[in-house]
Amino acid sequence: MIKIALGTSNPHKLEEINDMLKELHPKSIEFVLVEGNFDPVENGKTFEENSYIKAAEAAKIMGIPALADDTGLCVRALDGRPGLYSARYAPDQKSKISKLLSELEGVKDSDRDAYFSCTMTLAAPDGTKLHTSVGKIDGFIAQKPMGEHGFGYDPLFFIPSLDKTMAELTLYEKNTLSHRAKALKPMVEWIVHNYS
Repeated sequence: MIKIALGTSNPHKLEEINDMLKELHPKSIEFVLVEGNFDPVENGKTFEENSYIKAAEAAKIMGIPALADDTGLCVRALDGRPGLYSARYAPDQKSKISKLLSELEGVKDSDRDAYFSCTMTLAAPDGTKLHTSVGKIDGFIAQKPMGEHGFGYDPLFFIPSLDKTMAELTLYEKNTLSHRAKALKPMVEWIVHNYS
């Protein structure tokens, strides 16, 4: 079993990653949350830089390879915002959703296109960047939140091909179609190939 630290303090993310892993290589990798004082300064200029900052710190703390992702919602009508600042756009989920809807007030459906991007980086305890992968899903911002699952902006992110928001997806759909799933699959394949 390959043990990989997950560079996050968000237990939802660990749960989601482990659920996705069940569809990929359930018996070969175990992801664990970082213990201790994990408080990286995300001052990178790109998703990749921020994911590396988190992965390198987690690997250093835990003494094992660590995986971290930086994920953002990019809305064309807002010049790509919230983008890199998606997690810090507002203090909590409810206020993030309210702020995004108020910024898009009066913007017609055809101009509300957006995408979720997820960049994952794997780092060694000495800070070496081992591998990076990227996943993306296109959609648009709905006029109101819909769905009970997921977290963050999921209730607003509508996927036309599925006629659902991210928060209305079944666990299986999310674990195979989301931006995080699309980034995790090639990352897990790389880890299994290089560590087995």
